[in-house]
Amino acid sequence: MKKSGINKSVLKRLLRYAKPHAGFLLLALVSAIINVSLTLYGPILVGRAIDYVIGPDQVDFAAMVPVLITLAGTIVVSAAFQWLMTYCTNRVSYKTVRDLRIQTYEKINTLPLKYIDGHAHGDLISRIVNDVDQVSDGLLQGITQLFTGVVTIVGTLLFMLTISPVITVVVVLVTPLSLFVAAFIARLTHRQFVEQQATQGELSGFVEEMIGGQKTVKTFHYEGRAEERFKEINGRLYDCGVKAQFYSSLSNPSTRFVNNMVYTAVAAFGAVCAITGWPAPLTIGQISSFLTYANQYTKPFNEVTGVLTQIQTAFASAERLFAVLDEESERPDAPDAAVLEHCKGDVTVEHLYFSYDPARKLIEDMNIAAKSGSRIAIVGPTGCGKTTIINLLMRFYDADRGSISVDGHNIQSVTRNSLRKQYGMVLQESWLFSGTVRENIAYGREDASLEEVVAAAKKAHAHSFILRLPQGYDTVISEDGGNLSQGQRQLLCIARVMLMDPPMLILDEATSSIDTRTEWKIQTAFEEMMRGRTSFIVAHRLSTIKGADLILVMNQGHIVEQGTHESLLAKGGFYANLYNSQFAVS
Repeated sequence: MKKSGINKSVLKRLLRYAKPHAGFLLLALVSAIINVSLTLYGPILVGRAIDYVIGPDQVDFAAMVPVLITLAGTIVVSAAFQWLMTYCTNRVSYKTVRDLRIQTYEKINTLPLKYIDGHAHGDLISRIVNDVDQVSDGLLQGITQLFTGVVTIVGTLLFMLTISPVITVVVVLVTPLSLFVAAFIARLTHRQFVEQQATQGELSGFVEEMIGGQKTVKTFHYEGRAEERFKEINGRLYDCGVKAQFYSSLSNPSTRFVNNMVYTAVAAFGAVCAITGWPAPLTIGQISSFLTYANQYTKPFNEVTGVLTQIQTAFASAERLFAVLDEESERPDAPDAAVLEHCKGDVTVEHLYFSYDPARKLIEDMNIAAKSGSRIAIVGPTGCGKTTIINLLMRFYDADRGSISVDGHNIQSVTRNSLRKQYGMVLQESWLFSGTVRENIAYGREDASLEEVVAAAKKAHAHSFILRLPQGYDTVISEDGGNLSQGQRQLLCIARVMLMDPPMLILDEATSSIDTRTEWKIQTAFEEMMRGRTSFIVAHRLSTIKGADLILVMNQGHIVEQGTHESLLAKGGFYANLYNSQFAVS
């Protein structure tokens, strides 16, 4: 079956992650051999002790006591090596999944934004958190059962052969039936576990979206529909989860049934040998030892099928992780890529073509020439491509055709990091992380002093409200600044850019969430900040870009007009209609 092939490939990849920890694996294997060998030696000692019981009031205590002392010693030493094996397998498991989680997170950081934008963020979070945990559980169970199981099977076979080769052959002949049952059920359950993990990721994505947009949900009275959608996804998760658990739960009782058949066959055949002496005589103690070995021989099969649920879930989770790791990373910088430094801010866009979907054209044959220190405003209706230009300038996306140059350097020929350091960007959607106000402002400059942070906050007109917070600049704000107003969050984002003091600016509706009075103050600060710096301003409120050196008017991916505010109004064209529509008197 195809799925079994996928399992083998996933197993090989997981083993490659465990390879750096081969020393612990070897020590775990040695500990397993010693532990199981001593455990298997116990039934022989018990059998000998039984044979020293001749009858009522006829016990050879002198011969039995040394046997019991030896038995106690083997139990203690076996327990010590059992602990050592568990310690080693835990180290291997947790170090392996630690490396896997780190590599997955690093991979996400290298993926192009196209991939991030095209996948539910909650699903990606679920892969890094939940799926890695599932791999950890399955890997831990799998390694433990593998070592103890293989050693137990080989060891019991050797011990049983020393007692009765004939009965050993009977046990071995019946064993494949147990393996067949377990393998058959495993193939049935794999698809269910894959579907279960995928549905769990879908549910995580939905919950993350609903919690993040709770205000919008309540505003539009979407609670009922959200609950219905949640119940639908949760119902599918329940259905596939029940099926997966049901099918996997069949494996353990099924293999136990087969193993009990083995036990019964050993007991019956052993009794015949003890009574008739054919084909080889057995003592009562030997039969007792053999029955114990028969149980221990079949125990690994029971244990493996007992943890089949975790192992199958681990494989399904590992497939989802490897799906991320196998995605094509963002195209790396060219080997000879230059580091852009001391940028003046001359930006040239020539014959640029770009679309997110090849079937839907967006930007076609765009040309822009921005001189150092100029202010370029980009306006137009929603969906015309304004923000897309920003994505292309920052190389969040690469153009399909054409070129973008900074100071004469094609941005394809410079490193992304050095390019992005030249820009300070304030977006319409403010982003803050869980940390202090100071840490959020200094996000781009961790070495900034408190005085520099305060100076940046003052320029952004954020200093006064920061002082009113409980601990001032040391106030811890929640994720996304949930304990601040939207305007306050935006002010902190602006202060962050003020601190960076970059040679070029990108302002994407940077003051959209700020009241009119504060906006005027911010515009004054921006005027000072933009002086001598190339600035790209994306705006919907056209009143904010009257002073721009050049206004690019976009519609459906094309620059339909360009000029100053006054010249565009004088034309009475597309821009004039947009401007007048915002200030029309009813």
